[in-house]
Amino acid sequence: MTDILYSPWRIKYILSEKEKKCIFCLKPSKKDDEKNLILFRSDSSFVIINTFPYNNGHLMVVTNNHVSSLNDLNDIQLNDLFKIVRLCEKVLKKVYNPDGINIGLNLGKAAGAGIDEHLHVHIVPRWIGDVNFMTSISGTRVIPESFEKTYKLLKEQFDNAKVKK
Repeated sequence: MTDILYSPWRIKYILSEKEKKCIFCLKPSKKDDEKNLILFRSDSSFVIINTFPYNNGHLMVVTNNHVSSLNDLNDIQLNDLFKIVRLCEKVLKKVYNPDGINIGLNLGKAAGAGIDEHLHVHIVPRWIGDVNFMTSISGTRVIPESFEKTYKLLKEQFDNAKVKK
């Protein structure tokens, strides 16, 4: 059986007026990580909570470089990106104990990238039965936890985490 990640509530984001400048360049430059939901920074990337999530704990690992392809990263940057993806998996398992995790990249608009000019990796915790009647019938997604609560729960784990070499 194939799982389908159905997300009609994201139409609000798709149809919304977009920031003229790249939000993945703007948010980390503001230096207010809590307000901008940035959980962790490494030398080449950062972790941010997705404000249009598929599920609680939907994270994105974003490169510091404004690039759109994995081929635009050098080996050090690429290695750092995936070390941080691995760290996100560890933190999400500890905090939320999901039944599974989707990890993915959408390279280009045709592949589904909402922000195609700045490379980012989605990490989405999943639970058996996490798509319920609200999503299926009314096109409404229930995210039971506030961004502030999610931030606090995850931030503590990222602050205490060690990145594997």
